[in-house]
This record gives sequence, C-alpha cells and structure tokens, in this order.
Amino acid sequence: MTNSNEHTTDLLRTVLTDLAKVVDGIGSDQNHQPTPCTDFDVEQLRNHTLGWLTMFAAGFDDPNGQAPQADLEGYTSPTDAAGEVRSAADQLERALRNGAADRPLRLGESAMPGDLALGMILCEYQVHGWDLAAATGQRWTPPTEAAEESLAFMPNMLNEDYQGEGKPFAPRVDVPSDAPAFDRLLGLVGRDPHWSA
Repeated sequence: MTNSNEHTTDLLRTVLTDLAKVVDGIGSDQNHQPTPCTDFDVEQLRNHTLGWLTMFAAGFDDPNGQAPQADLEGYTSPTDAAGEVRSAADQLERALRNGAADRPLRLGESAMPGDLALGMILCEYQVHGWDLAAATGQRWTPPTEAAEESLAFMPNMLNEDYQGEGKPFAPRVDVPSDAPAFDRLLGLVGRDPHWSA
C-alpha cells in the first residue's frame, strides 16, 4: 500500500466509525424524514449508504477486485445497521491495508483504479454521513484533514457528465472561501451546509 493510500485509509476508518454511531442513533420514527440528498428519505439513504459500503468492502476484499454485483437491487439495511457498518468497515480496512487500493476495483464489467475508488469513497461517506446526521438531528464532525483531502481530490471528478441537474452530483452551492473545509466540501458536491428539513 502506498503511503497516500494508507493515510486515506486511516481517514476513512475514522469517518466510518462515526457513521456507525450516526446510523445507530436513527430512530424508527425518522425513517421517512427528508434528507439533504433529495432523492432519498432517511431509510432509503441508509440503505443506499450501507449497501454500497458492503459492496465496496467485498470488492476490495476480493483477490481480483470484483464486487459481488454492480447495483443494490434487493439490499435492505439489517436490524443491526450500525453493526453492518462496523463489519464492512473492518473488512474494507483489512483489504486496503493489504494493498487492495493498488489494483482496480471492478463493478460489473467496469473497473476503476483502486486509489481513485478509495478517494471517491472517502468523499461519499463524509457527505452521506452528514446527510443522515443532518436529517436526524445528530452531530457530524469528520476530521478536517479528510475534508481537505476530498477538496483536493473531487474537483477532477466533478465534470459536466457528473454534476448538474439530474446528474449524480447536484450543482455546486456557493460557500465562502474562508468557510470550514467540510462546509466547502458540501458546497462543492451540491449540498447547502445550512440545510434543514
């Protein structure tokens, strides 16, 4: 594992540890509340977030980097959703520390460099962790260093094919240049840091 991948793995582990706490704090009465990720309510977003986490973990853990499937059809968060996050985080960390990010990650027939996938995952789980926390009235404080790493990484990913109306990432939200790094990351990926239900 390269030093940069190891450092990103350290940051991701911290983010996922905090995500498990947020998932554990979601009440059943909050399942259908709106989230900043406008396509999903809380329950749908939890399923989306955990489903992809288990997929990424299994893909990185596979000797050939092959995820078990290319979409989330049929995935529903288990009763112990926080336990699912912790288990997937353990599997993912173990695979990454064994050099999984040095080879491609394959989703169906497509593949991407492992280190690129790792950078995207770090950003996704910071943002979706915030989505769930904001929607359910919980705190979300990822390491500033994680936000700074994603701020450096993501602009190269957010071209017109991926960001804009009807695309995976909403249009950017203007955030002051002197705002905290995480607020600027939220704005970059199309979230309003001051969102409220």
